[in-house]
Amino acid sequence: MRIENEKILLISIDNPSAKVDIFIGFRKIIVTFSVILRIYNYQFSIHPLEVQDLLKQYAAHPQVAALNTLLKNKTSRNIFLKGLNGSGAAMTIASLFSKRRGSYVCVLNDLEDAGYFYHDLVQLTGGDGIYFFPSAYRRAIKYGHVDPANEILRTEVLSTLQDPTAPFIIVTYPEALAEKVISREVLKENTLKISVGERLDNMFVSDVLDEYGFEQVDYVYEPGQYAMRGSILDVFSFSYEFPYRIDFFGNEVETIRSFDVETQLSKEKLDSIYIVPEMTKGNRTNSSLLDSLPSETLLASKDMAWVKERIGSIWNEEPIIGDEESFANIEQLRAKLITGEDFLHAALGFCRLHFGTRPMEVADATLTFSMEAQPIYHKNFDLVSESFHKYLEDGYTLYILSDVEKQATRIRAIFEDRGDDIPFTSVNKTIHEGFADETLRVCLFTDHQLFDRFHKFNLKSDKARSGKLSLSLKELNQFTTGDYIVHIDHGVGQFGGLVRTEVNGKMQEAIRLIYQNNDIIFVSIHSLHKLSKYKGKDSGEPPKLSKLGTGAWEKMKERTKSKVKDIARDLILLYSKRKQEKGFAYSPDSFMQHELEASFIYEDTPDQMKATADVKADMENDRPMDRLICGDVGFGKTEVAIRAAFKAVSDNKQVAVLVPTTVLAFQHYQTFSERLKDFPCRIEYISRARTAKEIRETLKDLKEGNINIIIGTHRRSEEHTSELQSHRIVGKDVTFKDLGLLIIDEEQKFGVSVKEKLRQLKANVDTLTMTATPIPRTLQFSLMGARDLSSITTPPPNRYPVQTEVERFNPDIIREAINFEMSRNGQVFFINNRIQNIYEMEALVKREVPDARIAVGHGQMEPEKLEKIILDFVNYEYDVLIATSIVESGIDVPNANTIIINNAQQFGLSDLHQLRGRVGRSNRKAFCYLLSPPLSSLTQEARRRLQAIENFSELGSGIHIAMQDLDIRGAGNMLGAEQSGFIADLGYETYQKILEEAVDELKAEEFADLYSNATENRPDTGSEYVRETYIESDLELMFPPTYIPNDSERVSLYRELDKMEEERDILAFTERLKDRFGKVPKEGKELIRVVRLRRMAKTLGMEKVILKKGQMSIFLVTNPESPYYESEAFDKLLGFIQKHPRECTLREQNGKRSIVIKNVPTVEVACNYLDEIGKVQIQK
Repeated sequence: MRIENEKILLISIDNPSAKVDIFIGFRKIIVTFSVILRIYNYQFSIHPLEVQDLLKQYAAHPQVAALNTLLKNKTSRNIFLKGLNGSGAAMTIASLFSKRRGSYVCVLNDLEDAGYFYHDLVQLTGGDGIYFFPSAYRRAIKYGHVDPANEILRTEVLSTLQDPTAPFIIVTYPEALAEKVISREVLKENTLKISVGERLDNMFVSDVLDEYGFEQVDYVYEPGQYAMRGSILDVFSFSYEFPYRIDFFGNEVETIRSFDVETQLSKEKLDSIYIVPEMTKGNRTNSSLLDSLPSETLLASKDMAWVKERIGSIWNEEPIIGDEESFANIEQLRAKLITGEDFLHAALGFCRLHFGTRPMEVADATLTFSMEAQPIYHKNFDLVSESFHKYLEDGYTLYILSDVEKQATRIRAIFEDRGDDIPFTSVNKTIHEGFADETLRVCLFTDHQLFDRFHKFNLKSDKARSGKLSLSLKELNQFTTGDYIVHIDHGVGQFGGLVRTEVNGKMQEAIRLIYQNNDIIFVSIHSLHKLSKYKGKDSGEPPKLSKLGTGAWEKMKERTKSKVKDIARDLILLYSKRKQEKGFAYSPDSFMQHELEASFIYEDTPDQMKATADVKADMENDRPMDRLICGDVGFGKTEVAIRAAFKAVSDNKQVAVLVPTTVLAFQHYQTFSERLKDFPCRIEYISRARTAKEIRETLKDLKEGNINIIIGTHRRSEEHTSELQSHRIVGKDVTFKDLGLLIIDEEQKFGVSVKEKLRQLKANVDTLTMTATPIPRTLQFSLMGARDLSSITTPPPNRYPVQTEVERFNPDIIREAINFEMSRNGQVFFINNRIQNIYEMEALVKREVPDARIAVGHGQMEPEKLEKIILDFVNYEYDVLIATSIVESGIDVPNANTIIINNAQQFGLSDLHQLRGRVGRSNRKAFCYLLSPPLSSLTQEARRRLQAIENFSELGSGIHIAMQDLDIRGAGNMLGAEQSGFIADLGYETYQKILEEAVDELKAEEFADLYSNATENRPDTGSEYVRETYIESDLELMFPPTYIPNDSERVSLYRELDKMEEERDILAFTERLKDRFGKVPKEGKELIRVVRLRRMAKTLGMEKVILKKGQMSIFLVTNPESPYYESEAFDKLLGFIQKHPRECTLREQNGKRSIVIKNVPTVEVACNYLDEIGKVQIQK
């Protein structure tokens, strides 16, 4: 139901008794009405209001209507909108735009304001016709680093202005307006328009692109590139955030689609496109943006005087000369800029709106809005409730805006638990700042402000940046000549490229591997799943090449397998023991729990929600919990732990938190105390940093049950007297009154003896373990049986991206960075990975920034000294910490928001990512400077790596692919230290395969009864009897080089295809190929069918299938005693042979049984035969 235009009925009645009747009648109506309203609110709580509906209501605002009239009459050229607060200005402009379309330029005071304003408009209107006009440079223009992603946005705006009738809102800021743009005419001359159905020759297009300065590459991943493959032309124009894929049919344009850089797959079909080259190069830019605007445009600004002043000050800045891209002198820089006076002169030609605190000059008309910004509640729900009730009494309608529907439900739950009846309507999109409008009597409040959460804006340019990274990550996994490759049957060899060989007169492709003494193996493209790139330890020493035919490799695999089995066996035994234990079952969530969870300052990621829900479900169950949470640094594991701890405390149980270092103990103590400060809960910590007396008192309180949560380390420090050995929670002298939950952080850093002690402590105590090392997916699956696992892989939304710059080593830059950080009372990490010159760096920083307090830390100091330095840094005793990369190991300094990495080219992608993850953990903007020699002197790979990390300022944006190097560390940790030796010998992926086999064997043999319920329901197929099916053929099976020209790409695709098992994956793969390279040729189709063939053969229990000379030989399980010969799969095969006695012959050679089927010319026919075998009905 909707309640339209509520009118209040005023009835004047003289008869007093009638008054009473009517009053009682009214009371009834009102009561029923309020019941209806509650139902109405309840219905809405399930379906939030669309934000567009809210905008419609707001557009009915009398002042918006008045503004509309003023603009229609064209009498006023300078209008002041007074009293707009919160996101009121964005609301007003959006309402105007929805009413009268037209063209608008909104100028805000800086990039951040503009970003939020743009985000508000996109949220409110859906984003059609809303454009963001940024500066073309990555930092201030004086550094001269162009950002291609921003250029796209600029060019997109200019392309839009080509169409004089298109309605638009452009959001911008002074730095962007200060830079000149290309004039309309020049842009027109340099734009190539292509439409579907047009007669065009792709060679002609490629000539035009060459002329425009586009670069021809194999794969397009950045603006200004194009690629040709057969009839397909890919091009990345500067006018659109995605590249285009143009498909020609002869001399006609058949289709045009945009595609995604990362996957290289199409997104949407387009009818016509504009291709625009890079416009900042050369001196093409010669006018201000305002010169290209239609004359009717409305210029809305927050503070015009400031804009003019800011543009003026940019004009006066000296360029900073760092590298090739910088401006050589101020003249060169000024050629790109306009002056403040020019800007003002142009601006006065337009009709102007001011929505700041004061208009510039005297306004022709002033419209006053009575609006107040959303009050600041600081998560204090007593205040919220009091304030909301006051608004409701004054007749306001409450709207709460949130992007996440769950937040509204949470707020409702909190109100209900408090017994507060506060009706509100939730809205499905949020704005940056809430406000209350007195005229309309509405409150539009945002949930991120209620809970003090940071709110982040998204710009389109983030998409365009992803190309570089995905490319460098792809290169990490591609085989290039000379790479070390592990073949699971033969060991470590070197990749010698793709070779074409002839088999029975047909061409085939194979991979050449070179072993010790130059022995060579050719690996068919159907066995690529046995190859993996060698990834060992990070030491950088190349592995030893294996020797063929000696059996050493097999022995090493066996040795590893038995070791792994021992470890896995213990894990599984422990698991089965825990399965039988009884623990404590916690009660469901209390209202305090809701309040705690809603007040988390970041939005929960889906992974985090799932992890929280899993942990709670485990706690509410009476089986003791044993859950492991993995997730990258800063991905919110601690938050999950705090919620679990609080749940335990709510049921009067004690919680112990175990950490590896004193620094972490102190940090966790701070975090827990901060999050739980409004709740009845006492937290203490014991560590070396506390005195004996404090520790004794703490232990006494712990025993008596006065402490709810205790945080401590686990290690004994040798030099202390016996009395002080008690700062370890695992000590004999630590007794709990009622321990209910044990939280172990950074488990991989604990020794075996500590783990043993813990086991005794926690036989039936719920245990939650956290680790920051991402544990590889396959490992997770194989150990699934041994322990419950939650993995948090998505980065938290709404973290400030870390602004990253690649610079030449330059004392000026270091000085500027440190001074800026100190001016906002922050701290700086300075990473210098060589201990030899670390003190020289200290001298340099002292010289440049004399008043900085500097500490130096490196791995060769005594642990106590290092720990003290780090603890002091956390406590803000120092401004700058100069250290080797030890900082990546888990310390959290929320106050440090600048990190400078010297010689960044020497770090791997993931190390840089880990290091950068140290900053940007609070809600302030963070900076990361990567200092390296001039880019031109670096290897291409190092250069790419730096650029990739620079373009990826987001936390975790696509970086989880770069976690591969981290995976190597993770694998060893999961199973203890001795594993890393095996990883170095076998290479990481091979090690994983062996691990999986070992766990499977254990489950099938020793622990069959424990896992029996899991295997009972499975149908009987032959795949249990063979681990793998081999395929050989003399058919032409490959992707011809004319179809996929790039060799390493072909190898990658062969490998991807060879690893597939599911039918839907194969279909999706075929679709992707068609999309990227055009129609799949017949030898390609046949190759794809091999994967199906292998899968079908495996389910039928075949060890090997050979397709040669037009017939198919099928080899069966070698062991004649195998239960396979009594299985359904074998019966089906016999049934098939009886049906086709002519085509089939049975053979037995050297104890190997095989069946030969005649007339099998292609893989397709082979697939059909196997399909038929699978369908044979068996009489039981």
